[in-house]
Amino acid sequence: MLKYVLRRILEVIPTTAGIVLLAFALFNIVGGSPAEAILGKNATAEAIAAFNHKYGYDKPLIIGNWGDAGIKGLFDSQLFNFVGDLAKGDLGYSVEMKEPVVDILKRGVGPSLSLTVPILVGGTVLGLLLAFVAAAWRGRFPDKTILFGSTVLMSVNYVVWVLAGQFLLSYKLGLFPIWGYRGWFYLALPVMIGVVSSLGVDVRFFRMAILDELYKPYVLTARAKGLSGAAILVKHVLRNALIPIVTYISLAIPYLFTGSLLLESFFGIPGLGSVSINAIHSADMAVVRAVVVLGALLYQFVNLVTDLAYAALDPRVRFQNG
Repeated sequence: MLKYVLRRILEVIPTTAGIVLLAFALFNIVGGSPAEAILGKNATAEAIAAFNHKYGYDKPLIIGNWGDAGIKGLFDSQLFNFVGDLAKGDLGYSVEMKEPVVDILKRGVGPSLSLTVPILVGGTVLGLLLAFVAAAWRGRFPDKTILFGSTVLMSVNYVVWVLAGQFLLSYKLGLFPIWGYRGWFYLALPVMIGVVSSLGVDVRFFRMAILDELYKPYVLTARAKGLSGAAILVKHVLRNALIPIVTYISLAIPYLFTGSLLLESFFGIPGLGSVSINAIHSADMAVVRAVVVLGALLYQFVNLVTDLAYAALDPRVRFQNG
């Protein structure tokens, strides 16, 4: 197992390097200097030159100049400065907000996690419970009711859930705050909307994964030995069904971030979604670049954790890839 873990961690290194280089190419080579977007179209050449000099956009892109600095001058370029700053945890400086990007993102991480984690955990647990009930009573009333409900949930657009929740539960009934972030109670409605909007798809997928295992030979053998249905579901079926379920959850995490961006915008939650939208509107390239890099690295980390979870759940993964 240890050998497999080390090999997977080493495989992450070239992919991470590719992510960093791609981000640099998109924002520094293709995007170029944001001086005109920030200073305005009427900015003078002197103002643009001063801006580029202050933030290092007048330096060579890839390789620096030998000059009087000797070999150190070769590393005085936008690329090496960008990589060096990332290695030190420096994500740049926000010209718009007049503060380091790290400080901006730190303020947004808390609200975003307090929104996305309950949605992910709550949706997964509730989806699994309903899927187990539907699978255990396949073809009967509980199964048909859950399938019908999940189909209805899948038919409603995400934005419709947001608008309907705000109008009915907040504006009309006054049960929840409609805007802001002053405590956990302000997250109750957006978390409920996030869970309900994805519950239909979750239940149907989890039910299918469980049913795929329910009719395999090892389940029939367990039944022949006299094991109860609950014991078979929990001890045998769930473990084997977890592999496709883990895959599904890992693929859902990036879409969860996209959904939280929408929820943060509608409910005035100052998370990473709001930070990203404001940075795009104000052409704050340092913040946008940091969000893109961190998002890609998060996806890379999720893939790594998913592969390690595969190996823990199914030893055959370690042997086939080891």
